[in-house]
Amino acid sequence: MSNEQHKGTAVITGASTGIGATYADRLARRGYDLILVARNGQRLDAVAARLRSETGRTVQTIVADLTKRSDLEKVEHVLRTDATVSVLVNNAGTASLAPLGTADIDKLNSEIELNIVVPTRLSHAVLPGLVSRARGAIINIASVMSQLIQPGNTVYGGTKAYLLHLSQVLNTEVGGSGVQVQAVLPGATRTEIWSNSGIDLDAAFPAEMIMEVGEMVDAALAGLDSGETVTIPSLPDTADWQRLIDARDALRPNLSRQHPASRYAVAVKA
Repeated sequence: MSNEQHKGTAVITGASTGIGATYADRLARRGYDLILVARNGQRLDAVAARLRSETGRTVQTIVADLTKRSDLEKVEHVLRTDATVSVLVNNAGTASLAPLGTADIDKLNSEIELNIVVPTRLSHAVLPGLVSRARGAIINIASVMSQLIQPGNTVYGGTKAYLLHLSQVLNTEVGGSGVQVQAVLPGATRTEIWSNSGIDLDAAFPAEMIMEVGEMVDAALAGLDSGETVTIPSLPDTADWQRLIDARDALRPNLSRQHPASRYAVAVKA
């Protein structure tokens, strides 16, 4: 896409580093003005200054801790009232990868707030405007951890499974409106989320499993361009994902029935 045409404004959370900063770079070069949201004002200003200089786009910043209701409401207000907004990237998130019984419950509560409540509220705030303008996209950064049932992944994987479900259902609700909803499921990507969660990425995974953030975002945007609802940048064959969807759909007729399945040997009243 040419960056000559103005395409509206992209609002990106967690935009001071990693995936969020890379989305900011790519979307600015595609012709979007930006509103960047993050807690670290110094880093945020550095990203904004670089992108203004390199792309000539208008870049605004909002320093906000989205787990604080007053800060979250500031961003919601922008999403509701700025008619130039055409893209929301729900990227802000955190990860605590530890067994539930030994985890810091207050930290987990903040994780649930940031990974679930925040993107839900921001999507709710932006959606009416996007639908009324009949264009735009909501991009939710989920994770392949949403698909992994393994120790230490109780809360983080659960939050990302929620975000995937939200995206899939929301996409059906806005179908035909001109608004696209995409869930992106990165695998192990070289970002600060790993060190912040206490995990040495290079020690935890072989090199062939770790994707650089630029490649991940470029693949995700290619998926958006092609109309994907779910983009898994590492997945070689999308038929594998479709088989999972088909298997789930095959369950539907039997998920709710008048009587229990016969294997439970529950007496059925005549």
